[in-house]
Formats: sequence, structure tokens, C-alpha cells
Amino acid sequence: MWRDDGSTFPTFGQFLHHFREVFEHPTGGKGAGEQLLELSQGRRTAADYALSFRTLAAQTTWVEDTLKVLFRRGLCQDLQSELACRDEGRSLNEFIELSIQVDNLIRSRRTQGSTTQIPPVTTSVPEPMEIGATHLTSEERERRMQNSLCLYCGQAGHIKSTCPVRPAKPSPAVSVNRLITTSHSSMQIPIVIRHASRTIHTTALIDSGAAGNFISIEFAHQQNIILNSCKSSLSVEALDGRPLGEGRVHSLTEEMRMEIRALHRELIQFYAIHTPHHTVILGLPWLRKHDPHISWREGELLQWSSNCQKDCLPAVQPTLTPMPSLPESTFNAGNLPTEYHDLKMAFSKDKASQLPPHCAVDCAIELLPGHSPPKGRVFPLSQPESEAMNNYINEELAKGFIRPSTSPASAGFFFVKKKDGGLRPCIDYRGLNEVTVKFRYPLPLVPAALEQLRQAQYYTKLDLRNAYNLIRIRKGDEWKTAFSTTSGHYEYRVMPFGLSNSPSIFQSFMNDVFRDMLDKGVIVYIDDILIYSNSMSEHIQHVRKVLQRLIQYQLYAKLEKCEFHRTSTSFLGYIISPEGVAMDEKKVEAVLKWPQPRTLKELRRFLGFANFYRRFIRNFSSVAAPLTSMTKRQTTRLTWSQEALQAFDELRVRFTSAPILRHPDPNKPFIVEVDASSTGVGAILSQRHGDPAKTFPCAYFSRKLSPAERNYDVGNRELLAMKLALEEWRHWLEGAKHPFTILTDHKNLEYLQSAKRLNPRQARWALFFTRFEFIVTYRPGSKNTKADALSRQTDTISCPDQTETIIPTSLLLAPVHWDIVTEIEHANQEHVPPTECPQGKLFVPEPLRNRLLTQVHETPSSGHPGIDATIHLLRNRFWWPTLVKETIRFINNCPTCQTSKPSKHLPAGLLQPLPLPQRLPQRPWSHITIDFITDLPNSQGNTVILTISDRFSKACRLIPLMKLPSALETAEVLCNQVFRLYGLPDDIVSDRGPQFTSRLWSSFFRLLNVNISLTSGYHPQSNGQSERLNQEIIRFLRSYCHKNQADWSRYLMWAEYAQNSLVKPATARKSGTRPTPIYHMPSESRPEPPTSTDALGPVIPPGSGSGYPPETYDSDFPAENSVP
Repeated sequence: MWRDDGSTFPTFGQFLHHFREVFEHPTGGKGAGEQLLELSQGRRTAADYALSFRTLAAQTTWVEDTLKVLFRRGLCQDLQSELACRDEGRSLNEFIELSIQVDNLIRSRRTQGSTTQIPPVTTSVPEPMEIGATHLTSEERERRMQNSLCLYCGQAGHIKSTCPVRPAKPSPAVSVNRLITTSHSSMQIPIVIRHASRTIHTTALIDSGAAGNFISIEFAHQQNIILNSCKSSLSVEALDGRPLGEGRVHSLTEEMRMEIRALHRELIQFYAIHTPHHTVILGLPWLRKHDPHISWREGELLQWSSNCQKDCLPAVQPTLTPMPSLPESTFNAGNLPTEYHDLKMAFSKDKASQLPPHCAVDCAIELLPGHSPPKGRVFPLSQPESEAMNNYINEELAKGFIRPSTSPASAGFFFVKKKDGGLRPCIDYRGLNEVTVKFRYPLPLVPAALEQLRQAQYYTKLDLRNAYNLIRIRKGDEWKTAFSTTSGHYEYRVMPFGLSNSPSIFQSFMNDVFRDMLDKGVIVYIDDILIYSNSMSEHIQHVRKVLQRLIQYQLYAKLEKCEFHRTSTSFLGYIISPEGVAMDEKKVEAVLKWPQPRTLKELRRFLGFANFYRRFIRNFSSVAAPLTSMTKRQTTRLTWSQEALQAFDELRVRFTSAPILRHPDPNKPFIVEVDASSTGVGAILSQRHGDPAKTFPCAYFSRKLSPAERNYDVGNRELLAMKLALEEWRHWLEGAKHPFTILTDHKNLEYLQSAKRLNPRQARWALFFTRFEFIVTYRPGSKNTKADALSRQTDTISCPDQTETIIPTSLLLAPVHWDIVTEIEHANQEHVPPTECPQGKLFVPEPLRNRLLTQVHETPSSGHPGIDATIHLLRNRFWWPTLVKETIRFINNCPTCQTSKPSKHLPAGLLQPLPLPQRLPQRPWSHITIDFITDLPNSQGNTVILTISDRFSKACRLIPLMKLPSALETAEVLCNQVFRLYGLPDDIVSDRGPQFTSRLWSSFFRLLNVNISLTSGYHPQSNGQSERLNQEIIRFLRSYCHKNQADWSRYLMWAEYAQNSLVKPATARKSGTRPTPIYHMPSESRPEPPTSTDALGPVIPPGSGSGYPPETYDSDFPAENSVP
């Protein structure tokens, strides 16, 4: 044994090893991945294909998405088409299981077709196969292949693809899947087709596999629907390729109006085909256009898309035929204004008594899995109740609202007394409600809805007649509503009162009806409708539009309970007027007459009633705390303590003195007053109205503290009150047009000024506070108790106030007043300053000192200076005995300074400063230092700051740049921004950046006779002045740009101004006059640059630029393209 190169194998083992290297391959000659790429279903079932696919997939490390794509690609073409719209959001295993199910369904259909519809094929009948080769039996297929016969027609001499009798498939083809399905699980919905003057009621099949919308030719002829010829005929075939009907589509309908139940209306055309089992088919184009939410499991259309809400629901006219009007003799106009007499149909009692049609919002009663409606007992009735029951049953049967039932379910029937003494029928559906799947559609928030009425002057209130009875029970669910009486067993066909889902279903229906009007002049709460407007002419238009919408959707109001064109009305327990919202006097009277509760149930009923009006009662939770604690007891009999009795009486008194709550006006600033006690927190939202302006409450908020919250210290409880108040009124305060003021108790927050760190809870709250723009100030505790809002209007702003650092001051927009100097001057005029006050200085009274320190220290023009600089700024104009002491304490407690200023302690080890220059600076800008601040957020295209500092005067220049410049670009910026203004320096100090160590840099300044001083490597302390300046600039920008770091370019000018206007200790010690860097700005004698431009030419050619646009420089000094 040898190689082809002549060498031999000394042992058989070596030969076997090399032989396997050359000839041995993985199983099947290919790896698992390669086999997976080539795997396909072929003629196998999907289950067999899935088994092979999973076996190979287990040997790879491919991700699930890749495997899913490969599995789909390997399926047969028919199965891929069927699954085209069904694989979204499914995992690989779910998609495989779905593929197996659909494949089994297709194969079962083919089997049924071959056994019931297609005659057996024999060799003696050489007629073409109408259903194609897929329906040949295995024996027939084997026989044709052995005899080289065509698999389509059975003749010799050609194959299936060239069969002369096989019809060609024209394009385009319209594929209709499951057109002959007769399964009971198919999705069908009732529809109404309006053609010419006829109204056609039928059902439509929802078929996601149909590529078009179809109508039965027979049905179209029967209903006299006009059919027009198509421009080109289309083929229609089933899933297996078999032609359906004649196999061709030659005609389609004209545009017709189709209504799906009561709400959804559109114009649509149908292709006409032979469909014996379905009159109308709505296919994939219709589903894509309307994108409805469908429960395929229940076979129910649940909700329309947002496009339908805009295009198909409110904008379409109600019907093509006008509704008949009521005869004048049968309608009593009553209190209906003459402006609406033409819309009296909206108040028809007869129409409201007719059985409504089924619609998309039919009341569905879904039961929890494994449950069935319980059987209730029959309640005994008195003689008057029996007579009322018989009358009720007869009336409802006559209207068609109920019908006799054979349902196994049963609910009890009884009566409750009305306020007028009448009897109201009730059904005990508690057992049914317990096993019903809840429909969680939200009801409107009444307080939030009433806030929309702030500018309304006129109101109209409508109350629907038999509101719930205007909705049908979903077909097939009527048996679940069955109820038993002493006279028989009945079930509802309309939605009755008492079902747990009735309010949500009716609210959903009403929101769909008035979708485009909600919060734009209309408030709908179940069957109560409030219409509000700013003027009478606008109000009449609003009311007419609402009445037209009621007629359109066959809803009817009860005229005797409606109110029109009122300037004040009661709605949902409130009295509404242009002045604001008040409690209903009838409800207040009920509270005053409320007897002392004797049982736990009665106490909870009273607290529930009182809680409804808690927004009118200040500190409701604290007042009601003793009563709330009683509800936690297990006993049913109550033992009243003296504290509980006082709380019960206090609540009743507060109901009688509750103020009118003003409508919040977003155009006016808000005032939030917060307070905290050991048991609860409270807050008041108010605004100032009138001339002179007085404070009126808009809402009250209170909450009882939890056991854990009671352990908070005083300051944290006050912060909690502030946080909860902002959460309660977030929809008004977040993004408010004006910053709002928060008034709080000074004593409870005094310790926070000395807090050096925030605990985790305070840090979370501080992050929440950043969403608002507000001003925090305090009032002494003795003035933080507001009296009755109706008897005394408290002017909260007139109280002495100071800004407290309850949260970091960087989160506050400003102090309460900016004209602090005017106030100080006014105070000096009213009260004689102390005799020790220096002449020409303003004495600052104690209440104004903290605010003055805030303004002097925190404004951008000063930029949070240090202690000495702040004292200097104050002493220029102001004086008080403890100025230095209070300034030091204020700055040491400034949160922004604590978090923004770095430590300036000397580092460990020996420091080596730069060697002293040969000649000390004798003029400004003769010795400068330069450095870069990099990696800043993009601000107006800039990400770098070039800092230039004068070692003589400590003045600086701050130049924003788009990016870190090169040596040439840095030299050009210096020429444009420094040298042409202050002359050439003698010495430049910089670090060892690539710009400052390049040959171009050193050559350029050597020709200018400027000395270059480079710091030690990795030792920035050598250039201490630049590093110190950089720290100050970063600290300044951090202080003012923490909310939006991309704004730093806007504040850079102020940072330069602040640095140049503050006293520097070094220059103060030199001159003794404490000058600022600006003092040294006037020009002095400057050395002229070299006159030979030949020396400059090779370094910076004339006309060369740095590549930076002029707007990146200071706007006062336009950039130039060459060295002067």
C-alpha cells in the first residue's frame, strides 16, 4: 500500500486512518445542517416531515427563528399558502403543531372529494381529470407511471406538464379557500345590504383564506342585484387546485352599502361566483382593510380598528331611507324647546318599546371554564307584587323583550320599592355574575370628566329610556338569563339590569356612538348624557347633533327627565354651574339626617357615601380615621368611642360647610398646599380669581397613612404629602403653562437644609419631582390652617414666605419673587435701618435674607460662586450683622454646590510646579494656558470646549468647537479669538496632546517668538490653572444643564461672564483692590507680530481654513481664514 507520490504506509492502521480521512463522510454523506437545508415535505404528511426536521434540528445549534424559516420553506406549496397569514407571533413548536393540523384538514378534504365527488378513473374512459393529479389513487398513479402515461389525462405520448387537454391557468387567479366548508365552527356574522331602495338581510362568512369578497350568483339573481362584467375573467379554484363552480369569474356587483349589525357601514363590491353554502364571503382584502378584532375560538367579532372608528362608524349617514316621523297627536312636546321639534323622534316611547336588532355590541355572556349558571329559588310575592309581576311579564312578552324558556338556568325574581312608592322588578343574577367572564371596559372618571366644564355656560341633560334594553343578548346566550316566577319560566332577549357586564357593555356602545363628540361638548356616563357649551348658539348646535346621533343609532331619551338650556344642573350627584362644582343639596340633607350606624355594614355604607364627596372635604382621611379604624373590627355590632362619635359629627358638619370647587383653569397658575400629620396627609389645589385676586379651592385631597408611613419622620411625611398631591393632580400640574407654587410648613422641613445626602426613598421622590416645574415656599404653622372656604377667602400669597430647599434647589424654577431688591428698598423705607449699617448699603431684613442669598448665589450670571466671591457680591450693596456667617452656612448647605463641585484637596505626594518664566507676566494675556474639555453631549453641533486662561488677570475665553481640532485648526482659533484681540503672548502652557507636540505647532510659534511650555506626561496638575478653570466650567454647566445637557452651548457665554466677573483671590492679594478679570480687559501695549509674511506662508497658507463654520465661534468676533 502506497501513496500516489510513491510513499508507502508501513502499517494497516495508518492506511485505515488516511483512508477514512479521504473517503469517510457524516451520515448520509452530509452534515446535519446541510441535510436540514435540503429537507422538504414532498408527499409525506406534515407529521412525518416534522419528525425528520426535529431530529436533524436537534443536532444543530441554530436559533429558533432560523429553524422556523427552514421548516416553512420545506412545506408543500399548498400548505405554505394556507399558513401564509397564520404564523405571526407563534413559536417554532406552535407553528409545527399548526402545520400538522392544517395538513390533516387538507388531506381529509381531498379524501372526501375523491370518494364523494369524483367518479372512479378507469383506463377505458380516457377523459381529463377535473381535479388534477393529486386525487389519483396510489394504484392508479403507479400504473400510469409504469406504462408512461400522462398523470392528468391517462393518455400516452406526453406528460402532465405538456398535456394538451389540461386547461391553462390564466393570471391573475383568485384563490378561495374553504368556500365549500359547511362546518359549524365557521365564522359567520349577520349583515344588511342596501341596494337601490331594498334592504337585504343575510349572513356573511369571514374567511381569511379567501383572496377576495364574493357573493353567490344565485343569491344575487334572487335579490335582483345588478351584476356587471369584469374587465378580464378570473379563475377561482379550491385549495387543492380544483376549479370551483364553473371555475371562472365573469361578473361583479356595483358598489352597495353593507351594514354589519347597527354600527359598521361601508361601500363594497363583490365578485359573483357559485357558492351553494354561503350567500356572501368576506375575504382577506376586507380583513386587511378593516382589521377587526376577532375571537376565532368563540366565532365572534369583538371590536373594530381605529380606521373603522374614523371612517366607517361616525362619519357614515345612518340610512338611505328616512325614518317615519311620529304623528303630532301621539307626541307631547312637554318641555322640549321649539328648536328640536323636528327631532322629536329621539323621545319616542313607542320606538323605545320595540325589540332592537342584533348589532356588534350584543351582550355576550361568557362563562368561566367548567361552570354553568346556578339555579336560583323562586321568591314568594305579596298580592300587590303578584299583580305587578303579571303586568310586567305581559308587557315584556308583548314587546318581545322576554320569551318563555326551557333553560336549565334560573334566577330569582322580586321587587324593590322606588322613591315614589312604585315597584321596580329585579332579577337576582348574583350567582350568574360569579361565573361570568368579566368585561373590563372602563367607566369614565367622574371628577376628571367634570374638569372639562371649566368654560361652559349652558347645560342640557338627557336620560335614555330603558337604556339597557336597547342592547340585545347575543344569539345563543339567551338561556343564561333565564329567571323563574310563580307564573312561569322566562329568559331575556335584551340586556337586563343586574348583569355584571351590563354597565361596561353599554358604556362601550355609547362611546362608539359619540366617539367624535366626547370631551368636546358631550359627557356620557352609561345612560346619562350631559351637553355643555360656551354660548347659546353653539349649545343648540351641540344638542341637535346629539339628538340626530340618538335617532341614527335607534336610542331614545325620556323627555320627562331631560333638562334643556340650563345655567346650572345636577349631574351624577354634583351641582354644576359656571362658578364651579358643588355637592348636591339633597345628598347633603341626607347626610345631616343620617342616623348613627349601629352595625359594621351601616358604617361602611355611610363611609362609602361620604367618600364620594371627599374631594370637597379638607383632610377627609384624617377626620374619618377613627371611623375607618372601626371597619377593621371583626364584630358586626359597633362600640362607639368618644373619638369616633366626634369624627362622625365632624364629618356631617363639614358636609354643610363644604365650599364650591372652582373649575381648574390651565391658563392660570396653580397653588398646592400640603400638610402632614401623624395619621394622614392632605393637600389643596387652588387658583386665584377675581379682581382683587383671591384664592379659591379647585380640589381637596387626603389620604390615611399606612402603618409603615407613620414611622416616617416629620420631614419625610411632608415630602410624602407633596409627592401624593402631585400624583393626584398630575394631569393638571405636569406640563402646566405656568410654574406652580407649593406651600408647606417650615418647621417640618427645617432639618432638610442641613441634609448632606438623600436616602433611597428621597432619591426616588427627587427623580419624580423633576417632571414638574414648581416653586417651594413655606408658611408658619400658625398660618397653615385654612378656615372654611365659603366664609373666609384666605389670601395665601400675602403671607410672609421664604424658599425652602425641601428638594434640590436645581429642581426649582426660581424663588417666589425676583424683585427682591425692590422689596429690600421698600423695607428700608418703612423701617429705619440699624445705626451700624454702613452708609450707602441696604439693610436686609431677616425674612428676605435667604431669598437674597438664593438669587445672588444661584443665578446664571454668578454661577454658584464660592464663599469669598459670594460675600464680595453681597457687600457691594447689602449689609446685615451676620452676613458672613449666614453666607458660609448657606453655601455649605447648597445641594448644587455639594453635588457639582469637586474636591480641591491637594493630592498625596510631592508636587512639582512649572518652572517660573524668565520674565514674570507684566501685562494681561502675555502668559496663557490652554486645554480642552471633551466628550460633551452634542449641543448645536458642538462637542468640545477650548479653554484659554490668562495667568496674569485670570481672565478666560471659552470657545465651543464641533470636534477636537488638529494643530492647524487650534492655531487658527487662537489667532482669530485671542491674538488679534490681546496681542501675541510670551508663553503658552499646554499638556502633551497631539496638537501641542506636532511639528507644525512648534514651528509656527517658534516663528512667532512664542515660548511653548509642555506639562509632564500624565500629570495634569502641572497646568493647574487650566485644570482649575475646567473644573469650574464643568461645575457651572452641571448646575444649569442638568435637565437638558444638550443646552450647554447656551450657557457657555454666561460661564465665561461669571468667571471674568468674580474676584480672584490671587489678583486680590496682588493689588489689594480686589479687581475682577474684567478690570484688566482694556487693551494695553501689545508687541507686534513679525512683519515678514514669508515666514508665515509655509505654516498657514493664506486662505486656508480650520474647517469650522464661523457660527462655532463667538458671535462678536467673526472667524477669519488666515493669520493676521
